[in-house]
This record gives sequence, structure tokens and C-alpha cells, in this order.
Amino acid sequence: MGKAERLELRLDEELVERIDIWMNETGQASSRSDAIRQLVDIGLGTMTGKSIHLTDGDKLNFMMLRDIMKHLNIKNAETDVDFVAETIYGGHYWAPTWEMQGLFHTHADRPADVTLVVDTLDMWDFIESSIEKLTPEETERLKAANHGYLPKFAGFDGNNESSLMSIARFLVEKMDRFSRFKKRDFNSHSPTAARYSRMSKAFQPIRATLGFGRDLGVDQIIELLKVER
Repeated sequence: MGKAERLELRLDEELVERIDIWMNETGQASSRSDAIRQLVDIGLGTMTGKSIHLTDGDKLNFMMLRDIMKHLNIKNAETDVDFVAETIYGGHYWAPTWEMQGLFHTHADRPADVTLVVDTLDMWDFIESSIEKLTPEETERLKAANHGYLPKFAGFDGNNESSLMSIARFLVEKMDRFSRFKKRDFNSHSPTAARYSRMSKAFQPIRATLGFGRDLGVDQIIELLKVER
């Protein structure tokens, strides 16, 4: 155990009463200071994803749902209800965060990341759609300006931009947005976020002029690609 530190806390009567009730109901603390230490540990463990916390009502609801599943003889359920029941019986509230990491985690997509991905997908949807409508001569001009190949949305780097890649895949594959990109890999295998951010900022003034049959011209696409670099 590391070095202990003495802290002074000022608690109102209501909070002290709640701590006393918790001590009496659980019998897990020898003093108020011990109770506070345990409650802080429980709270931090829950907030950091190291353990879960279930109220008595949560436990009762789960056990009733477990009984219903067994009565209906539901097979191949995603949740191992017997494992969760044993977790409750034994007080092993750390175990679900080990066994069910896809469910119990602290990750949440940043709104700024979602905005970047949506702006990027929207921009590339317009770019790729416009490329399909270029004349053969314009297509060759574009290829010549882009190292000999037609540009397309490459995705985000799976190693360094995995959150952005996951957001893009979820939008397209699970939410059915930007259907043009369905079945894409979404892994560019190299960083793209900074470049796409610059492109999308340059695209915003153009975006307002598009739609209703109006597409990007070859010169506009070439200029956007220059911003990318």
C-alpha cells in the first residue's frame, strides 16, 4: 500500500445519515471513515470501468429476467446470465468488466470526432459522386493531377485514428448513412484525419452551392486535393 494521506472532510447531516444507513445495512465498515473510504473506492471503481455497481433493485430485476430467460429456454443469448448471477452471489463485481469488455468500458465518442467524420464522409460523397459524372477528358485531367489515379475516400488509420474509423464504420454499416461507402475497409493504414480536416474546412463554402443537380467541377476537386496535401 502506498503512503496514506489524512484528509479533512465537512459533511452535512443528511450525507452523514446516509453513510450511517449504508454501514448498518451492509455491515461492511467499522467506522464512518472506513465507510467513506469504501464508498469512494466503489465510486471510483465504477466510474473508471474497473467494476460495476448494482443496487438491490438491479439485482432483483436481473434475477427475475434470468428466470424468464430460463423459462422460455432462450438459447445462444449474448449475455451469460449464469455468470452474472454468480458475480452477484459472490460479490465479484470486477468480473464483468473483465469478461464483457465490449459492454463495460469508459469510452465515449467525442462530439468533435463525430463532426469530423460526418463532414469528411459528406465531402467525399460529393467528390466521388461528382467524379462519376466527369467527361473522359476531365477524368484524365484529374488523374494527371492526382498521381495517375482517381481519388477516393481511404478511411482513417486503424492504429492512430481507430476511434474515427469506428465512428465512420458505425455510421455507414449500422446506421445506413452515406451508403456509397458500404463494404469499404475504412482503414487507410496511414493517418488521414489532419488532411481530411483541412479539406473539409475548404469544402464548407463550396458545399453551400451544391445539390439540386449541381456537382463539383474537375477544377474544384483538384483544388480540394491540393489542400489535402
